[in-house]
Amino acid sequence: PSADDPGPERAGTAVADALRTRLLALGFDEVRFAAVGPGPLAPLRAWLAAGQHADMHWMERSADRRLDPSLVLPGARSIIMLGVNYWSAALGAPAPAGTPHWARYALHEDYHDTVRPGLVAAGRVLEELGGLQAHDYRFYVDTGPVLERSWAVRAGLGFTGKNAMLISQRHGNWLFLAAILTRLSLPPDAPVPAPARAGQVGQLCGRCTRCLDACPTDAFPAPGVVDARRCVSYQTIENKGVIPRALRPGIGLRIYGCDVCLEVCPWNRFAREGRRLLLASRHELAAMPLAEILALTPERFAAVFRRTPIKRLKLGGLLRNACIVAGNLGDTRHLPALVALAAGHALPLVRAHAVWAVFRLGAGALLAEAARRETDPAVQVEYAAEAATERAAGDGRAPGGATLPP
Repeated sequence: PSADDPGPERAGTAVADALRTRLLALGFDEVRFAAVGPGPLAPLRAWLAAGQHADMHWMERSADRRLDPSLVLPGARSIIMLGVNYWSAALGAPAPAGTPHWARYALHEDYHDTVRPGLVAAGRVLEELGGLQAHDYRFYVDTGPVLERSWAVRAGLGFTGKNAMLISQRHGNWLFLAAILTRLSLPPDAPVPAPARAGQVGQLCGRCTRCLDACPTDAFPAPGVVDARRCVSYQTIENKGVIPRALRPGIGLRIYGCDVCLEVCPWNRFAREGRRLLLASRHELAAMPLAEILALTPERFAAVFRRTPIKRLKLGGLLRNACIVAGNLGDTRHLPALVALAAGHALPLVRAHAVWAVFRLGAGALLAEAARRETDPAVQVEYAAEAATERAAGDGRAPGGATLPP
């Protein structure tokens, strides 16, 4: 190549450097590139075959596309992986006693919405620097058929922890991920160097098992594998139905999502406050009293949670979760609200979990009349389960038939 024509390799590097600089200026805290091609990605098919995706059937329907980006964007040559740091010292302080616990990401306006303008602007930068048209790239922020964490590992954004999360050496566990598939060929970044094979689960975890040990519902059948059926985040967010009774005590005070396996990770000690250019904080939600949540009306719910990811749960789902929190909290001051929900809420989903909470607080007798009137099978199952528990206790047996200790 001549001095006026640096050649494709040098031109690619120059474009990549300029692109990275421009995307960082848009508010992304990490910008890394990966080449589309064969290689080790997440063991998606084995996870699906084991049923560990629960009822997230869209994962099955999109499996082929998730494993082959060319089915999403024919001719795709590179994936641009973007990270937005959402760690905040303000969310690290202990919540007031009796206050429900929210996943940290939920204490913002919905990141799908706030990150999207940055992706739109990134597309324009790609068109400018790479000579692309709009049909030459596609972007997603946790909504498309893309294995974001696996591509982030390949691009060197971090490594896969034993908690199955992407762990960044700079940001710990606190990154939102977005991806841009493009027909532009970019020089790939190197994966995180480590003594273990690149891409291996827990490659920089050493012997640490804090995340596995801390899970309140034993949702990790193996390091790096989450069984959604047992995961608090799945149960309190994605599950739109009844939460299994056996898992409810482990949910504790977690009303929306769970950060336990993230919080305990030692790599978080390197996390620092991000620029938050693509985020809008709603940290005040963390102080919302349980009593106020149990009393929410549809109008109040819509006003309080407008623009947050919590709005997708809808009021019925949030009240379901709030009932579990109340039952685990053990504060009898919430009994009037719980009895009212169990006896009179329009949604059987809410009534069922309110029944469980009332019995957990030792006040099942208050629902005698409501139990006689109840006609919904899902709620009747709750009453029947409580009756069986009481009979077993009276006989000196556990519900499964084992004798209880004196």
